[in-house]
Amino acid sequence: MKKLKSYLLIAFSACVLTSCLDKYPQDEIPADTAITSIEEANQAVIGIYNAWLSGALYSGYLTLLPDLQADLAYAVNGYTNTYGDVWRWDILATNSQITSVYGALYDVIGRCNFLLANVDKVRENIYNDSDFDRLEQYCGEAYFARALAYSELIKLFCKAYDSDEMAAEALGVVLRKEYYSDEPLVRASLKESYAFVIADLERAEDCLQLTETDESYTFYGSPYFSIYTVYALRARVALYMKDYENAIKYSSLLIDSGEFLLSSASEVYTTLTDYLSMSNKQISYYEYMWRYNLSTETIWEVGFTTTSYGGALGSVFFNWDYASYKPDYVPAQWVFGLYASNDLRYAANFTTVTTGHSHGLTWPLLAKYWGNQDLFNGAQLLHVYEPQVFRLSEQYLIRAEAYAQQQNPDYAKASADIAALRKARYSSGASATLVKDNAMQIIEEERVKELYMEGFRLQDLKRWHKGFERTPQDQSLSNGSSLKIEADHPLFVWPIPQHELESPGANIQPNESNR
Repeated sequence: MKKLKSYLLIAFSACVLTSCLDKYPQDEIPADTAITSIEEANQAVIGIYNAWLSGALYSGYLTLLPDLQADLAYAVNGYTNTYGDVWRWDILATNSQITSVYGALYDVIGRCNFLLANVDKVRENIYNDSDFDRLEQYCGEAYFARALAYSELIKLFCKAYDSDEMAAEALGVVLRKEYYSDEPLVRASLKESYAFVIADLERAEDCLQLTETDESYTFYGSPYFSIYTVYALRARVALYMKDYENAIKYSSLLIDSGEFLLSSASEVYTTLTDYLSMSNKQISYYEYMWRYNLSTETIWEVGFTTTSYGGALGSVFFNWDYASYKPDYVPAQWVFGLYASNDLRYAANFTTVTTGHSHGLTWPLLAKYWGNQDLFNGAQLLHVYEPQVFRLSEQYLIRAEAYAQQQNPDYAKASADIAALRKARYSSGASATLVKDNAMQIIEEERVKELYMEGFRLQDLKRWHKGFERTPQDQSLSNGSSLKIEADHPLFVWPIPQHELESPGANIQPNESNR
């Protein structure tokens, strides 16, 4: 019987031939010490949330690498070569960051499977309705976390879902819903993999239904999973599957819920010290979202404290040493040109700085990832930012694209969604007119402006079957600045880690990118 529990990534170097599907993490409960009480189940759920703190996931590689690999940023002369092989598309199956992403996601899955495998034992020891409700909540959180982890594995390590017929033949991921299994380690089809995700989301939806006690609960800005995180992922997955009807259905459930509100970039929230200019300035609700990780549009964020936090998303964009900034990567010039003069996102997201590199490059740096000011003030944590994995703005973009791409396009509704998003971001003139000839161009550009460096770009190019070409800009590194990538290049799909292909007992098929 295989112990289908992935292990912590620090063990990779010591266990070169052990699959991440085969080993307990060092902090796991031994198999003969099952979860038997509601409090132990609660601790298991805490462990699931803690697993998302990994710097290999949303606070690091999972967010940064897909966008750095694409066309959104340039390595600059004098950079430290951090993520350089990914930026240059020199990506091997032994890449340590990609291996870490793969392992960290399976770690989440294993933790969920361990809890779910022991639910019946816990249920036998429950004697009141309140604890039964708590256990149902814990199961919903585990089903959702497992669905989220699998959805990210599919996004990164599988081809785009073009049709049911194509997906039935394409490679998916290694699926495990049981903690113990003697099944061989093989990849399911892409269609089966997405079906597994949807089934988990349906279970999560059943477990996380709203209760009477939810009436006074504030869902926005929450570090916990809820029925609304289920809707958010259902909408995202439906869009990726070209299931436009369900993309519209689930994004609408969020948009129309009244629980979330787009953060205004024009309405002043308060006056604070701007840590880049070190001067007092008025901060809008939108800017406050990036400066302090609090927003009415955030559906779920990974919760950090000064003593429990993940990676530092902003480091490669600043590398501040309390004297100067020496970024490894700076935003692409073409991105700046997408923002209209009345689009307030530009000033909030980018701040022009003269760098401390020997060449003295002056360039707009990525201000939104400078770091959470509370974490900086409280523990001097530089460039640490709580990832906002689901935001309401993405749901408007999902619904707009679904309206425009459905069999009978509704460009008026797509226009209304883009206009609604712009109204929250523009100082004036937020209208949008989408028609057949321009709809996808407007939506694609809006996704870049709104979701810049949030980990969506590589997947978007893959599912749109688009390539890109980099054009050298001031002080950009010559090796990679003129890169031209054709649509459907094999490396749009990350290679399965070599470690997994060679693990004993595995029969995992490689991707085309496993060269």
